[in-house]
Amino acid sequence: MNCEFLNFFINSGAILNGHFELSSGLHSDTYFQLALIFQDHKKTSFLAEKLVEKIMKNITKKIDVIVSPAIGGIIIGYEVGRILNIRSIFTERINNEMILRRGFSIYKNENILFVEDVITTGLSINEVMLSLKTNKTNISLISSLVDRSVNNIDFGIPKISLLNFNVKNYRKEECPMCNSGNIAIKPGSRRYLS
Repeated sequence: MNCEFLNFFINSGAILNGHFELSSGLHSDTYFQLALIFQDHKKTSFLAEKLVEKIMKNITKKIDVIVSPAIGGIIIGYEVGRILNIRSIFTERINNEMILRRGFSIYKNENILFVEDVITTGLSINEVMLSLKTNKTNISLISSLVDRSVNNIDFGIPKISLLNFNVKNYRKEECPMCNSGNIAIKPGSRRYLS
């Protein structure tokens, strides 16, 4: 775990403690609300610059386009694209499927850099990867600000993060906070707005 980034997230108020229902449906006592950082362009630029430094140490191919899932990955994806001077697009969930919209397209054989804010279960990334396979594209690297996956998900593609922070997630029926009568807050973007 990188203490510099952990302290940065804590000091920015982006790590919340309580009882949360994540967008995946899992429950957790920790939530990363990176939107609180993204409202400050200096902090966002700082994180993007640090992520780009790590990306450049791990990339082996020229990147043609950045793809991020809406909504959490859009801002950091845009900032990484600005620094690298490459276009940045995003996918959106329509009828429970992550797709490109708004006239965005990826061309055959383009090399993709995937940029996400927080990885929990990897569901969004897997959905985007599945939709992009039909375009004969190459996802070269998956990057995120935070990887909070307990099982350290393997996508079959290199993956880097500024902060690897294992947080215990629970299915609702196994959640000790639910079992003690605490009501979960739903801050995620997949099914709920708040």
